Amino acid sequence: MPHIIATCSSVRPFTGGVSAFDVEADTVRRMIGVLDARYPGLGQHIRRKLAIAVDGDIHQDAGDIPLKPTSEVVLIPKIGGG
Repeated sequence: MPHIIATCSSVRPFTGGVSAFDVEADTVRRMIGVLDARYPGLGQHIRRKLAIAVDGDIHQDAGDIPLKPTSEVVLIPKIGGG
């Protein structure tokens, strides 16, 4: 089961302070759906505000990235520019 770690404090209001999760999902898109069902509003927050690292590779748009049962997923703030 993929293990998810949230490094930013912006997820804590959605999760009641939880910052690590195990989720049954085979893609990042499904992982976000499971997290949103568990913590309403978190899915939208992830899509709008966070980048996702899967097994050490950072993705700005990671929806179709496959997840393995041993995957480590890290939620990190998106880097803004201007």
